[in-house]
Amino acid sequence: MNDGRYSHTASLLLDGTVLITGGQSNNTQYLNSTELYDPSTEAWTIVGSMHHARSRHTATVLTNGQVLVTGGYNGITLNNVEIYNLQTGIWTLMNSMKDTRNRHTATLLTNGNVLLIGGLSNDSVALNTCELFRNT
Repeated sequence: MNDGRYSHTASLLLDGTVLITGGQSNNTQYLNSTELYDPSTEAWTIVGSMHHARSRHTATVLTNGQVLVTGGYNGITLNNVEIYNLQTGIWTLMNSMKDTRNRHTATLLTNGNVLLIGGLSNDSVALNTCELFRNT
């Protein structure tokens, strides 16, 4: 990779590349950078940065090939949501989640929606709530 990182996500995209998002650097700086890995060439490419630096977030490949990134942590727990478009390389901000959450799960449902479950709030309290991202 171009940037060393941990607490990031790695998502296998429909074209066979892998999208790496966010995390933290060796000096614990929160990252908004993203990279694509192409296993056929073993090459890493820096692509568009997310709007918000984050670690401990989720990244879900949607049925249309876009990547949904939710929540996370960058000194505070986040409720923002972004979508990456592989064709344009652009991140778009979406409506925020109702709750701030990090270390939560995100499950792609058969209807294309994503169920966000649990995680930690800004006060490091375990959440018993869920939210539904409607992929319209």
